[in-house]
Amino acid sequence: MTIYALSSGPGVSGVAVIRISGSETSKILKKLTNKEIPQPRMATLRKINNINTSELIDEGIIIWFPGPESYTGEDMAEIHVHGGKAVVISVQNEISKIENCRLAEAGEFTKLAFQNGKINLLKAESIADLISAETEIQRLQAVKMMNGKSSDKFNELRENLLKILSFVEAKIDFPEEDLPEKTLTKIKEDSSYVLNEIKKILNDQKVGEIIREGFKIAIVGPTNAGKSSLLNNLSKREVAIVSEIAGTTRDVVETHLNIDGYPVIISDTAGIRDSKDEIEKKGIKLSLKKAENADLRLVVVDAKSIDLSGFLNDLLKKDAILVINKSDLLKEKLDPDISKLNHVLISLKDNLNIDKLILKIKSNLENKFISEEDILITRERHRQHLLQCVDHLKNFSNKNDKKDFDKGAEDLRLATRQLGMIVGKVDVEEILGSIFNDFCIGK
Repeated sequence: MTIYALSSGPGVSGVAVIRISGSETSKILKKLTNKEIPQPRMATLRKINNINTSELIDEGIIIWFPGPESYTGEDMAEIHVHGGKAVVISVQNEISKIENCRLAEAGEFTKLAFQNGKINLLKAESIADLISAETEIQRLQAVKMMNGKSSDKFNELRENLLKILSFVEAKIDFPEEDLPEKTLTKIKEDSSYVLNEIKKILNDQKVGEIIREGFKIAIVGPTNAGKSSLLNNLSKREVAIVSEIAGTTRDVVETHLNIDGYPVIISDTAGIRDSKDEIEKKGIKLSLKKAENADLRLVVVDAKSIDLSGFLNDLLKKDAILVINKSDLLKEKLDPDISKLNHVLISLKDNLNIDKLILKIKSNLENKFISEEDILITRERHRQHLLQCVDHLKNFSNKNDKKDFDKGAEDLRLATRQLGMIVGKVDVEEILGSIFNDFCIGK
């Protein structure tokens, strides 16, 4: 089956790129242009015509990529036409008239590239991340993953396990032959090396996932402290409703920000107080949960009535900035105990010290995103496979008796499989759908 799709973004543009891949690609080019296919990988100007009437649709660039030297590994082509909606629809309608041609599904071109051995799963996922990158740090991470250091590392660890497994299985196949003591020692040393390397990779403070998904900041505090006004100020737009009525915000309001290249998801939460209103109580429960799961908490309080007892004291213990709003109404110095906390005095009314608060947020972001490691875990899928690999290797390390080698072999097989599933070295059909569905159509 030959697939086709608009690969450039939807909407009116100067140029639109229609991508085709499959055995009928050369036939499509001949029928659309009434000429032989152009030289491989050379941009060639051609008239693109209606197949049945030869009526001119547009004049554009044709690029022909014969397989297997193409992105998908199949015969492939790109048609560059003017980006008007009518032009794109007309060209696609003509392609659809040819037998065994259909519109591509989301991520299908990249899925073909993976299935034909052009890329591995990690590279496929990094391509998706690069397409969806909204900040510079997200782009840099996606490019870092595309360079293949993570793939090389996981493949190296997997190869180590396969070598260990070959020794263990040799002992199972030839039980009468004793393995040399130095071989047994090497088996233990090599398995411990792999185990320790994976533990180091897992001990990453989830930097890769935070960069990919966004740094979560929760604005929490009592009612009428100025939480929604702070969200609007940081967002530079009216995201949340602001009112003098206590308890206006009853649900979590989220917005995505780019703070100096760092991706941030900032949440305004319901004001926390004792309430008999069932809806407000549910909002308060959501607020506490959002605060608990946040990477940073902005605890907003009113300068006139600072009470840090109870839940506020708990929220300030880790990864928090105390934001004291309405500082323009402050008549005396702060209590010394409050001054010791990581705090900033602001006035949203007078737009005072907002820059200081942003600097504190940036400092926290920079500290969280510091990572010298080339090997980053960017998805929960990778983390789960590594954690399961660790469990199997721990089980193997607990088997010290030579009689347990047959059981140990199964532990190694399972550990090897988990590493293989990260880069796609095993049958991973069950996870392909979820990975490639995240792509846009035409990629």
